[in-house]
Amino acid sequence: MTIDLSSLTIAKTQKHLSEKDFSVRELAESYLASIKKRDGDIHAYIETYDDAVSQAEAVDEALKRGDKASALAGIPIAVKDNILIKGRIASAGSRMLKPYRATYDASVIERLRDAGVIFLGRTNMDEFAMGSSTESSYYGATKNPLDTTRVPGGSSGGSAAAVAMHGALVSLGSDTGGSIRQPAAFCGLVGLKPTYGAVSRFGLIAMASSLDQIGPIAKTVEDAELLFNTMAFHDTRDSTSAASQMKKQSAVQRNKKPIIGVPRDLMEGDGIDDDVRKNFEDSLQILKEEGYEVRDIALPYAPYALAVYYIIMPAEVSSNLARFDGLRYGFSEKGDTLLAGYVETRGVGFGAEARRRILLGSYVLSSGYVDAYYRKADIVRASITQDFARAFEAVDIIATPTTPSPAFKIGEKISNPLSMYLSDIFTVPANIAGIPALSVPSGSVVRDGVSLPLGMQFMAPHFGEQALFSAGKDFEKILSARM
Repeated sequence: MTIDLSSLTIAKTQKHLSEKDFSVRELAESYLASIKKRDGDIHAYIETYDDAVSQAEAVDEALKRGDKASALAGIPIAVKDNILIKGRIASAGSRMLKPYRATYDASVIERLRDAGVIFLGRTNMDEFAMGSSTESSYYGATKNPLDTTRVPGGSSGGSAAAVAMHGALVSLGSDTGGSIRQPAAFCGLVGLKPTYGAVSRFGLIAMASSLDQIGPIAKTVEDAELLFNTMAFHDTRDSTSAASQMKKQSAVQRNKKPIIGVPRDLMEGDGIDDDVRKNFEDSLQILKEEGYEVRDIALPYAPYALAVYYIIMPAEVSSNLARFDGLRYGFSEKGDTLLAGYVETRGVGFGAEARRRILLGSYVLSSGYVDAYYRKADIVRASITQDFARAFEAVDIIATPTTPSPAFKIGEKISNPLSMYLSDIFTVPANIAGIPALSVPSGSVVRDGVSLPLGMQFMAPHFGEQALFSAGKDFEKILSARM
C-alpha cells in the first residue's frame, strides 16, 4: 500500500504494522523519501542517518520473532542537534561543536532506543538553543513548511519542521523558555515542556541548566504523551532528576471537568496580535460551552518573568559555555598567546546571538552587579513560582495563548533582539516556575493569503502532566468536532 504519512499517528502506525500493511523498513524509507523531496527547501535536518533503514530492519526482525514490542517500536523520530546519540555528531547548531562526536547516549535516547524507535537524523536549531526562529544556526535558517517565507519558531524549529513536513512522525526538542511550545504552535503541532526534573537532562548539551528540559513534538496529544511516558524516569546520572515519589504529585483531581484559570495580567501588554487575543477568547468560550469553568486569576509577578528570564538565562549561558575554550574539544583557532587563542576561538566559533548572551551573562554576574541583577532576579523567580502555587489552589489548569503572534517572516526580527525576545512572553513563565506546559493547536489566522496556525497553552502544577494530557486531548476532540 501507499503510505499516507500525513494521516499517521503512533496508534495508527502500530495498527498498520500489526496488520502487515507495511513494514518498519518501508515506513522508514517513506520518511527518508519525504525528507529527500522536501528538505532541500525547508532545511529541517542537518543530517539524516545512513543506518536508518538498517535500524528499521532490526525492528522488523524482532517483530517477526514475536518479541514483545513497545508502543513506540518502529516509530521514526527526529532528534534535536543538542541531544547526544553515541557515535553521532551533536553540534548544538554551532561551529564551536561542529566536529564533536558523542561518546555516549543521552538518557532519553537510551530509553527510546530500548523502545525500538528509528532515529532518522538530527535537526537544525538555533545555536546552543539561543533563539526563537532557528535563524541563528551555523548551518543556516530553517523554513516553516506551512509558509516557507516564515520561520518555524525556535530553538527547536528543525524538530517542528521535520514533523510538519512529514519528515518524521514525532521529534525531540529542548525547551528553555518556550523552544518546544513556540515552534509547535507556529507549525500547527503539539509540544510539551515537562516539569523541571521529570525528564533527565543527562546527555543534553546545556544552555541554562536550571531551565532546560527535553520534551516531545508531535501531531497529537496522545503521541506526545506516549513519548513523555517513555522518557520520564528517575535518572541517578542527572542530579536534577526528580525522585519517583515527587512525580506522583499531580494536579488536584476533581469529579468534574478541570477549572481553567486565565491570567489577565499576562494578556494586557502590548505586542499581542488582536486576532491572537480573539482566537484565545473564542477557545475559552468553546471550553465554557463544553462544561469547563473558566476563572480569571491573578499572577502579579508573572509579567516580570521575561525580564527575570533574560537575566538568569544569560548568566547560566555564560557559565555553561565557558568550557568551550578551544583547548579540550571542538572548534579551535590558534593565537600567538593563550589569550589570543581564547579570543580567536570564541570570537569565531560562536555566532552573534551566542556572543551577545555570553556578554550579558558575564555582565550580570560581574562584581558590583551580581546583587543588583542576578540575585534580585532569583528573588523575583521565587515570587513567580509562589504565584503559580497559589493560583493552583483555586484552579486545576492555567491557560494562555502560546505565542503573541503567528509565525513571523524570516528576517523580520533577527536584527531586533528585543522584538525576538518578546515572542517568549507566554512561554517563559512555565520555565521560570519549573511547571509543565503543553501547546495544542487552537485554530488559525490568515496572513498574506496563507492560513497560519495558532496554539493554546495549558499549564499545570509540578508533575501535573497527566492533567495536561487529559485537557489537551479533550480540547483536540472539541475542536475537531466543531470543524
